[in-house]
Amino acid sequence: MNILLGMIPSILMIVAPIMITAAGGMVSERSGVTNIALEGLMGFGAFSAAAFQVLTESWLPGSEWWALLAGGIVGMVFSSIHAYAAISLNANQTVSGTGINLLATGATIFFSQVLFSADRTTPFRMGMRPGIFGIYPTAWVAIAVMAIIWFVFYKLPFGLRLRACGEHPDAAASVGINVRGIRYFAVLASGFLAGLAGGCLVLTQTIQYTSNTINGTGFISLAAVSFGRWNPLGVSGASLLFGSAVAFAIYVVNIPALGEVLPAEFFNLLPYVITLLALVIFSGKNYAPVANGKPYVNSAS
Repeated sequence: MNILLGMIPSILMIVAPIMITAAGGMVSERSGVTNIALEGLMGFGAFSAAAFQVLTESWLPGSEWWALLAGGIVGMVFSSIHAYAAISLNANQTVSGTGINLLATGATIFFSQVLFSADRTTPFRMGMRPGIFGIYPTAWVAIAVMAIIWFVFYKLPFGLRLRACGEHPDAAASVGINVRGIRYFAVLASGFLAGLAGGCLVLTQTIQYTSNTINGTGFISLAAVSFGRWNPLGVSGASLLFGSAVAFAIYVVNIPALGEVLPAEFFNLLPYVITLLALVIFSGKNYAPVANGKPYVNSAS
């Protein structure tokens, strides 16, 4: 029991980036734009946050928080590429998102070479530190993000308009809603949250950015959106489940009895196996927004 209780701060640390990224993916898809670029956007955010922290930690007070903001902004900037392709050009959203993922792998290594003459950032001396009860502040950021999104979705007129754009864009447009404008906002917000999550990950779980820092977290977050049925509470629960699986895979190697029975590689695969099984077992009725992934063409034009 003490071991499990001691793991809670670490579990929440791992869950936080997944939940924040999944929240961004949910916002984008509820507006009608599929965003499989979450993995790449997390990579851009993680690189930017790590580089910012390395360059400013010696002279800028609270540099970790500014680094998180930098990660979010860079993620939002690169998400604008996906937004333009998917919304303005009506391009295939899967292809556009895949392009962002591929771009992130090469671009972050290139910028690392330019800034640090290596294929990774220089290690920073100080990342985010645990706060009350040993819980990292990024966990509270994740909870706040999801609470704000729930409030916007279900308590504000803007949330209703955003959800309408993902369900019946033509009907939304007929009452004067700017469908493309709202979709742009949703994709950019998704990019900001993914970049922020990348910063949360790199500043809590490692000491530098490398090409393996994200390691599928964005895809796990995308699965959490689907498994959580595009609902803030459901996505939060799915993020907790998948994040706990990742944490278990990390800590189980410290249990000698299990290590003697199964190889370490098995436990490294465990989070992804659990993700796939959850999606297969609980997949049934399609809860996805009706217009998700479908380009919007104004019938009046």
